[in-house]
Amino acid sequence: MKTDKDKYVLSIDLGTSGSKMAIVSVYGEVKDFEFEAVPLKLLPGGGAEQDPHDWWNAIMTTSKRLLARGAVPAEDIVAVCASTQWFGTVAVDEAGRPLMNAVIWMDMRGEKYNKKLIGGPIKIEGYDPLKLMKWIRLTGGAPGQSGKDPVGHILFIKNEFPDVYEKTYTFLEPQDYINLCLTGRFAASYNSIAGHWATDNRDLGKIAYDDTLLKLNGMERDKLPDLRHSIDVLGPLKKEVAQELGLGEDVQVVMGCPDIPAAAVGSGAVGDFEGHLYIGTSSWIVAHVPFKKTDLFHAIASLPSAIPDKYFMVNEQEMAGGVLNFLRDNILYHKDELLKEAAVPDIFKVFDKIAANVPPGSNKVIFTPWLNGEKTPVEDNTVRACLFNLSLNNTREDIIRAFMEGVAFNQRWALTYVEKFMGRPMQPIHMVGGGAASDVWCQIHADVLNRTIKQVEDPIQTNARGAAFIASVGLGYMTFDDIPKYIKIRNTFEPNPDNRGIYDELYEAYLEIYRKNKSIHKKLNSIK
Repeated sequence: MKTDKDKYVLSIDLGTSGSKMAIVSVYGEVKDFEFEAVPLKLLPGGGAEQDPHDWWNAIMTTSKRLLARGAVPAEDIVAVCASTQWFGTVAVDEAGRPLMNAVIWMDMRGEKYNKKLIGGPIKIEGYDPLKLMKWIRLTGGAPGQSGKDPVGHILFIKNEFPDVYEKTYTFLEPQDYINLCLTGRFAASYNSIAGHWATDNRDLGKIAYDDTLLKLNGMERDKLPDLRHSIDVLGPLKKEVAQELGLGEDVQVVMGCPDIPAAAVGSGAVGDFEGHLYIGTSSWIVAHVPFKKTDLFHAIASLPSAIPDKYFMVNEQEMAGGVLNFLRDNILYHKDELLKEAAVPDIFKVFDKIAANVPPGSNKVIFTPWLNGEKTPVEDNTVRACLFNLSLNNTREDIIRAFMEGVAFNQRWALTYVEKFMGRPMQPIHMVGGGAASDVWCQIHADVLNRTIKQVEDPIQTNARGAAFIASVGLGYMTFDDIPKYIKIRNTFEPNPDNRGIYDELYEAYLEIYRKNKSIHKKLNSIK
């Protein structure tokens, strides 16, 4: 006889790199998964786009491959739930067809429009104080100066693609676009919409669009979707999607949420002040908190979480695992005259082996991971990545480990303000995401942060697991309080006191590098 243990969720984890699909039990056991890469288009002027059709094609391709392997009978799949990249914008017509490429979280072409929007006769850190008070009081945050949020995206489209803007029926986050493809229904979750800075979030039981904020942002309510909880059932799969995948037409689509709140659930750190560190293309340190609060100067805010009665503290580092992709694709295996046909090995395992044999501190080579500017703990759109203190004695091996350590130094910088925000140390920290699969990187973070790191089992599936847990709660199989007992810890990494001295020295140098070079970066990268 089959029980609840035989019920499964088809979990979608749509990141910047591509689509991860997983079959996950309603109690968080990952049975099987698949991945399909999605192209990223980097454009002049700070543009970053992806084709929504590529997202959907990747999701369907990976789903078919996954289901064909038969890890579980198709009839045991009871739900589909998505976790996706956040702070992206898809303009769709009334039929749900994209009118242009999705403008994603890396895109900074809305910078000038956001700066004009947030400014005024008197400015504090670039913001008109009266406008800022409205945003902070109601939403918890405010449009960023970099333009890397839906406010900047929508203003960019409105001003530079007016024909698209006029034809737009609804602007959707990536998560909400995928749900539209799955069900044919237009909706956003209370957390996916948060980056529009247009909802009154003061009472988690009464989140709603605010007319004052909509007017302030230059947004039209008619072009934004209705709102739902992450655990709400949006509806059944569209008939044609169910048939193409070989799933029952009674399979339910649960709203789900973007990647950051999904990881907070999938990491098992669901209690107040329990933190997790996610290392994917970007990175974040996050914890649920029992209060609404904002630290504008370090880009930290409490926003509605995937758990309906909780806030979670949000901050995001622009580049983390993405720096290793850059090292692989743009430096080591770039297809130029020096290297046309070389096969690319499983590079991340090779990086681990190399980094493990380099002494902590990378022989005093320092890498700053600001390849696309930075969000936290400073919002600086012009700062760029650099290698410091190279000498004739350094090798490629030193540089590889320095890339990994540089990400950790930035995390330490952010953690300083995260812990001030929380009013307590974050100890221990659950580490998840693709970067957490590296024992070397886990130990580097333990040493640099001086915190115990708990490596969650199957860390690369954290978002998929989080989506499955959200679906499970939505369908009544469990509560959020049940989740920790289903989370397995693969390994625990304690800080090595022998490495404290070198990492303290390099961290102080890291901060000084930013302070003394930010004006140079601004001068170089503000040139139009």
